[in-house]
Amino acid sequence: MRILIIEDDKPLSDMLKKALSQENYSVDVALTGEDGEYLAETIPYDVILMAILLPGKDGIAVCKSLRHKNIDTPILMLTSKTQDSDVIRGMDSGADDYLIKPFHIGVLNSRVRALLRRGHKSENPKIKVGNLILDTVGRQVWQGKKEIKLTAKEYAILEYLASYPNSVITRTNLEQHVWNLNMDSISNVIDEHIKNLRAKLGEENRDLIQTVRGRGYQLRKI
Repeated sequence: MRILIIEDDKPLSDMLKKALSQENYSVDVALTGEDGEYLAETIPYDVILMAILLPGKDGIAVCKSLRHKNIDTPILMLTSKTQDSDVIRGMDSGADDYLIKPFHIGVLNSRVRALLRRGHKSENPKIKVGNLILDTVGRQVWQGKKEIKLTAKEYAILEYLASYPNSVITRTNLEQHVWNLNMDSISNVIDEHIKNLRAKLGEENRDLIQTVRGRGYQLRKI
């Protein structure tokens, strides 16, 4: 899962990035509304955390602009304003939820997980793929009663492919979804992760993830 933080308070944005990275999310940070809007338009994020007060273009304007451009990524507004009118403005601009500063990081993580489930347009946090069950809340994979131990990146790749079954996911899609902006070329890294993932899923699932030559990868949902 990939998250964008749009927050000009650098100590706060650094803290949020560290906390969310520890939850195995890939996290990018923008310090201005304009930079955040550009990233949100360019990269397919799963959740956006956005301050209302930003230098230049504020969070309300950015949110309205993204919705006008039909970008429906779930948005969690971070605000120090507590007036009902401010909360209403944020929600009316197209935000999905809000959180008043200061907040406990556990509460933030809970809100993020709820928005991720909402973003999958399903109340069921589990995805069935062949004989596998993906628990999108615990980020675990089960084969019957046996848990298949995956690294954070392996799980992120599998969940992303499973979210779009029978669709071809390009390398660029995987790079943008699973890795951070400051990564160097990771073509070989993707190959290695896919190889390890296939091995861990076992012989009976060896055809689950298909390589589509010249295009990317496809999960064949049975």
